Amino acid sequence: MNFALIMVLLVLFTGVVWLAEMLYFRKHRADGEAQPWWIEYPASFFPVILVVFVLRSFLVEPFKIPSGSMLPTLLVGDFILVNKFTYGIRVPVINTRIIAINEPQRGEVMVFRYPDNPSLDYIKRVVGIPGDEIAYTNKRLTINGKEIPVKADGEFNYLESGLNFVAAKRFREQLGNHDHSMLTQAESPPVQLSGVQRFPFRDNCAYNDSGFRCKVPAEHYFLMGDNRDSSSDSRYWGFVPERNIVGKAFLIWWNFDDLKRIGQSIN
Repeated sequence: MNFALIMVLLVLFTGVVWLAEMLYFRKHRADGEAQPWWIEYPASFFPVILVVFVLRSFLVEPFKIPSGSMLPTLLVGDFILVNKFTYGIRVPVINTRIIAINEPQRGEVMVFRYPDNPSLDYIKRVVGIPGDEIAYTNKRLTINGKEIPVKADGEFNYLESGLNFVAAKRFREQLGNHDHSMLTQAESPPVQLSGVQRFPFRDNCAYNDSGFRCKVPAEHYFLMGDNRDSSSDSRYWGFVPERNIVGKAFLIWWNFDDLKRIGQSIN
């Protein structure tokens, strides 16, 4: 469901009714005559719908985390807020950027439209920006020839869907200005070669049993999940075009299962 399109249509419909009431119907109604319901309801809801539309389209949008691909940073069931203003102002529905403000930086957690199906929103961490050469060999990340430092940080055990128990190793990783946690599973390969798709600029990448190497094209980004071995990300379906960017995740505002997570910033 394209919620942005629905909001645009609601704003247009209620706005037209509200404007018609202000400019015509109110002037031609007899004194004391009540508004007909088909004017009262749309005209009353128009200011509320307009405010929600502006906030959601240009400033802040809420999302719910549906999977464990960003563990341990984000848990299944986290409700997060995404800053729509950070990376620029975009036209609703078509998502075209009309005013550039900032560009995504390595280490930022970003929401974007899934390249294979733009009706779906994904969330991952920015690993590569335009022009970067990304290598992931034997589960060690290298950017432009420089290996990204990691530090062992114990274990992280969790249940996947279907009640499958997963024992993962937790590490601290420094990506740009972001020191964050990420997980790997010793028995999993760096990339499941059978899952790699044919995607735009696929020739920019080379895969083998030990990992891969990719050159990020202009106006595109390479993203990976913090739960490295349980994430469908740029390793498999390719680069994220600039036009697919939604915004930067910055806050956990609710979690029904763990109230202590409320108010935590997303690093």
